[in-house]
Amino acid sequence: MALGWNVFNLFYKFKVLVLVTLFVMVLWTTFSYLVDTRQEIPKAKSMMEFFWKVTRLEHSQKEEKIESTADAPMVESFQDSCPALSPYLRGASKLFFKPSVTLEEVQKENPQVAKGRYHPVECSALQHVAILIPHRHREKHLLYLLQHLHPFLQRQQLDYGIYVIHQAGNTKFNRAKLLNVGYLEALKEANWDCFIFHDVDLVPENDFNIYMCDTQPKHLVVGRNSTGYRLRYRGYFGGVTALTRDQFSKVNGFSNNYWGWGGEDDDLRIRVEMQKMKVVRPPADVARYTMIFHNRDHGNEENRERMKLLRQVSRTWKTDGLNSCSYQLLSVEHNPLYINITVDFSVQPKVS
Repeated sequence: MALGWNVFNLFYKFKVLVLVTLFVMVLWTTFSYLVDTRQEIPKAKSMMEFFWKVTRLEHSQKEEKIESTADAPMVESFQDSCPALSPYLRGASKLFFKPSVTLEEVQKENPQVAKGRYHPVECSALQHVAILIPHRHREKHLLYLLQHLHPFLQRQQLDYGIYVIHQAGNTKFNRAKLLNVGYLEALKEANWDCFIFHDVDLVPENDFNIYMCDTQPKHLVVGRNSTGYRLRYRGYFGGVTALTRDQFSKVNGFSNNYWGWGGEDDDLRIRVEMQKMKVVRPPADVARYTMIFHNRDHGNEENRERMKLLRQVSRTWKTDGLNSCSYQLLSVEHNPLYINITVDFSVQPKVS
């Protein structure tokens, strides 16, 4: 009888122990679940905020595109910003132009360039830059420039696009008007921060000559090989210049009336000065260019009316520029290395 009682007692204690153990395990599991849930809530909240941010961004972009194609924003990047000075810069380079270079070779050398556009993958570029190149009958010069300019810009970690504005027809070459066209057409594709107005025969030698805009209009060609690397003359503002969208709009762009060679860059400088802006330049040992030798093109003869036009800038700039730039757009082609814009101009007007 005593033995039976002891067995019952042991069995009862064992049963209680099992129940207590199960209860403790349930409590521990519940507590662990609650702690994990609390830790996951901020993560879930953060993911939801990111999702809604992207959704709102996409929605706002669609609305802005509907309102105005010219105001279409660039896609916002969630990467860290690129440094002010890229770690890939090399400094001065000795340029070599291979006579037998082909467009296919240059394309193979720049696999990350697509439809004339490039952006760094490792960071978010500080500026979105449109390079505008006026062009006619300079295919070899364009090829040399593209071969050197693409890696040059990539080392600067820029988000950029290269636009070549080609003048068709037989009228005299109008560099300034082509650049106005390039500006207007480029803004139909993206909301560029900065515009580089670039001659096709000038190739930069030093990648510390940064192709970004400044708080003032910037002149990038301090010296070239053809002038002994000296500034051509004291007010020179030609070759390669950089202006923000606001700066270029404020001066109403270039004049449309400079047919043939010369005068349009001085006209732009006068407009800049009239708006109380100041031309800035990089250091002379950095802003160096190689000019590819060429003879004066047929159809780009010296403009004998340029001095008369320059005397009229103060009374014509408000009505002669971006707001009066008329042209016939023949085509816009997105080639692998550049966007080609072909236009035709009517016969140039007489200077009064």
